[in-house]
Amino acid sequence: MLTVEQVLASQKANLETIKDLSTKNVEKMVELNATASKAMLAETEEHAKAVMNAKDPQELMALQASAVQPLAEMTAAYSRNLYDIAASASAEFSATFEKLAADTQKKFQDMVATAAKDALPGSESSVAFMNSAISSANSALESVQKAVKQATVLAESNIAAVTATAATPTAAAKPVAKKR
Repeated sequence: MLTVEQVLASQKANLETIKDLSTKNVEKMVELNATASKAMLAETEEHAKAVMNAKDPQELMALQASAVQPLAEMTAAYSRNLYDIAASASAEFSATFEKLAADTQKKFQDMVATAAKDALPGSESSVAFMNSAISSANSALESVQKAVKQATVLAESNIAAVTATAATPTAAAKPVAKKR
């Protein structure tokens, strides 16, 4: 049988694992935000200098129009990187939780097996019911895990399609010259 100390130690280890995963992924997002901020500031500074050096209104308008595409590309790259971090974190959390769930199931099944060995004569139907309930719960958990994985794959493919579409420049995005 599991002791209270064993259960507490297991829970403490599980919480430590979750904390470590969370910290690692938050650090990745902070690094991404710092990098993106530096790049945006450098781009803004460069653009401001170019605007200040513009010789006439046409050059100024051309500079303003040309600033849109790099901004869109930077935004798309940032979004892709942020999504990659989130997808990676999700995969890590899923794998960790699946392992923790499998370990918990194993411990519970071992506990039930031990209890069945020590059960009083005539309690076979109760033990069989408990084993059936465990089996049903495991099947339900596996079904939910499969559904979540399928939904995740679908969401990832949809996001990849949207990102690819957004990153492709269109003819409508090009500046149109005015007729005089």
